[in-house]
Amino acid sequence: MASLNTLVAVSLAYVFVLFCVAFAAERAADKGRAGWLLQSPLVYTLSLSIYCTAWTFYGAVGYAARSGLEYVTIYLGPSLVMVGWWWVLRRLVRIGRSLKVTSIADLISSRYGKSNGLAIVVTCMAVIGVTPYIALQLQSVTASLSIFAAGQGGVADGTDQHAAGLWIAIGLALFTVLFGTRRLNVNERQHGVVIAVAVEAVVKLIALLAVGAFVVWGIAGGVGETLARIDASGLGMWRMDGSRWLGLTFVSAAAFLCLPRMFQVMVVENSDERHLQIASWAFPLYLMLMSLFVVPIAVLGLDLLPAGANPDFFVLSLPLSQGREGLAMLSFLGGFSSATSMVIVATLALSTMVSNHMVMPVFLYLQRGGATQSGDVRHVVILSRRLSILTIIVLGYIYYQVSGGSGALAAIGLISFTGVAQFLPVVLGGIFWRGATRAGAFVGLGVGFVVWAFTMLLPSFGPGAVLSTTVFEVGLWGLEWLRPQALFGITGVDPTVHAIFWSMVLNAAGFVMVSIVTFPRPLERLQGAQFVNVFDHSAQTRGWQVPVAESEDLMIMTQRILGADEAHRLFETAAVAQGRGGFLPEPNPDFLQTLERELAGSVGGATAHAMISQIVGGAAVSVQDLLAVADESAQRLEYSNQLEAKSHELRRTAAQLREANDKLVQLSDQKDAFLSQISHELRTPMTSIRAFSEILRDTDGLGPMEKTKYANIIHIEAIRLTRLLNDLLDLSVLENGQVTLNQQSGPLASLLDHAIATAEASETRQISVRRSRLDETLMLHTDLDRLSQVFINLITNAQKYCTAADPELRIKVHQDGDALVMDFIDNGAGIPRDSRDVMFEKFNRIGAQDGAGAGLGLAICREIMTRLGGDVRYLDVTGGTGFRVRLPHANALIARS
Repeated sequence: MASLNTLVAVSLAYVFVLFCVAFAAERAADKGRAGWLLQSPLVYTLSLSIYCTAWTFYGAVGYAARSGLEYVTIYLGPSLVMVGWWWVLRRLVRIGRSLKVTSIADLISSRYGKSNGLAIVVTCMAVIGVTPYIALQLQSVTASLSIFAAGQGGVADGTDQHAAGLWIAIGLALFTVLFGTRRLNVNERQHGVVIAVAVEAVVKLIALLAVGAFVVWGIAGGVGETLARIDASGLGMWRMDGSRWLGLTFVSAAAFLCLPRMFQVMVVENSDERHLQIASWAFPLYLMLMSLFVVPIAVLGLDLLPAGANPDFFVLSLPLSQGREGLAMLSFLGGFSSATSMVIVATLALSTMVSNHMVMPVFLYLQRGGATQSGDVRHVVILSRRLSILTIIVLGYIYYQVSGGSGALAAIGLISFTGVAQFLPVVLGGIFWRGATRAGAFVGLGVGFVVWAFTMLLPSFGPGAVLSTTVFEVGLWGLEWLRPQALFGITGVDPTVHAIFWSMVLNAAGFVMVSIVTFPRPLERLQGAQFVNVFDHSAQTRGWQVPVAESEDLMIMTQRILGADEAHRLFETAAVAQGRGGFLPEPNPDFLQTLERELAGSVGGATAHAMISQIVGGAAVSVQDLLAVADESAQRLEYSNQLEAKSHELRRTAAQLREANDKLVQLSDQKDAFLSQISHELRTPMTSIRAFSEILRDTDGLGPMEKTKYANIIHIEAIRLTRLLNDLLDLSVLENGQVTLNQQSGPLASLLDHAIATAEASETRQISVRRSRLDETLMLHTDLDRLSQVFINLITNAQKYCTAADPELRIKVHQDGDALVMDFIDNGAGIPRDSRDVMFEKFNRIGAQDGAGAGLGLAICREIMTRLGGDVRYLDVTGGTGFRVRLPHANALIARS
């Protein structure tokens, strides 16, 4: 069994090799001999592998052992982002290269008006969000060391685990300081760090594939036997919790875009936008290879290792249990590579953010001479970055100590992923939405961070550690809806999904709503246009206007940041390009744009803009004045556009009023006709009843047949009068909402039979009815009497007004989406187009030319269908008149009878 000392010696030798590789890459880059390898898409793709930390090298197996195939979501999210690189990643890389963006905090700050306050918020959130992830790397390395020391079985004693973690943290800090802060301009590629990360990517991939191959062919006995073990274990079963898969895939994709270390390698370290085309398929392939043997290792580990073995470290424990010390050392180096590459790049990115957005603004504020003070401030920037690296790693070590180094690696990783995912709404809103504002970004980030901390970060320490047990049980301040894992009283949701959902939803909602109600400042408007339209004018930046006499001040400031040689070279190149003698160019807007981009690579966009603004502040027309004028013009243009839109709206309203007036005129005419008609309809039967009743009363000697004849006439006219009065009462009740629906169940076919029989009995003119009884085999649950009344009215109208020589009515029943539809179509002449708008009004009659009817039937039909939740409308058909009755499924229980 290999000793722990041997393992430490191998690890030190490995670190020395990495050191030599990084040093050689730096020397080659300094001499201008970076070569095809350092500038190749292969190195760029491999550098993206810092996404695969100890979480994926060790923790993916433990994740699979605990949750089956759910570990796939951690690889699926980044793969989807890379496949869709054309829409988001390409835009981010173009923005980063054209604006010299140094970090995700610099990106957000630049987009929202060069707001350094916003950059500080993002920096603080990033440090807090990444701290658990750094602790995870320390935990993985120290735990793997203890497993190696414990020997077979993989049960760590933990005796010197915290001491080992401290020494590992110190070693990582020293390596990062040596190669991460040698260059001041972070827009110059960190060739040493990048090539070291690429080498580590190869090592961890080879190590994981080697362990996987040994497990499949060396232990299980081949692919077939391995698959049989997987089937027997049940880990390979497709157990899918939809909410967790969706939530974890989303948060892994969001973290892939927003993690400071991923932004560093994807955007800042990108030397050629075309590298994304190769990485879009090569990196998902790399992830697939990393996940290839996860399930076999998990299954064999559960079968062969003791019950107390930690599944997170099966990759290391399985070779040890089989006496394969060399393979175990390779496995340890793979996990060591996964952890160290992440810590190095993450602390490098975070230290840049802390230095540029927190240290340098304070330093410049405290200097009386301001930006033009003589002296070299490069040492201040470099020192602040080195101290930031040390501080960030110390914070990770403290979190590791406080959390006790316990818990599954995947659970710790998800905490960090969800924390940095809070940047996503602000980032996507900034690059796609010109209306996004700084106030909205502040609110969205603040709300999202607070909800994430309350629902995920603080509960990760356990009840009673940071949040009391009472808060977990009854909620913050005793409010039941403020429980960390049951926010707003919603229970039964997975805690991780709960935290992801509420933090992202409230974050995005706050960002969007505040952006809508606030107005961007002038610089925000211009920056927003530049970000959203980056492909239209990638090199276009803000305009500056300064007098020539201030070139010396700009030179002094540039020397302090870039150094004398670099500053002289920059100014001399600009002077030659302008055709001027000497080495001081004219500080025109183009030169100031170039100068700000160069300074932004060293101190960040917000600080660079503030420093140049301090020098040019005495110009006759300041940047703010120019922007204010531009903004005022833009506001005038917007106001003009709004007036034009209002004018169009008024014209549309006037046209609608004319249409309404025409309709009212028609209704008024119909009303007059209705009153005349209704008086005629009432007077005619009453006159007949009165006349024939007087005959019966006053005439003597009438025979039985004559009396029966006159009595029948009186009876028929009374029925006619009753029907007219019933229609008027029905319409009044329906319009006033006083009707009470009598819900019943019954077959549609019987309902139509009854309606047809009733219509035929009430009218002397008959019509042929064509139906498909197969389509009518449906059961309805509604007010059958009222629906039958609609059918009777429509059939009666067809009998009255169909002008065909052989009148025919087709009744078609079918389902359309979420509704039951019944069409009544005759072969008559149809209804004139100018009468269709008022045909359902109570003052209108169809076929008024024949003098029959009171014009209430369709009005009653419309009111009945409205009460039943449906509608009746005119159906425009060729060669006939059609009406469509529509009854939604929600208001009718539809089933085959």
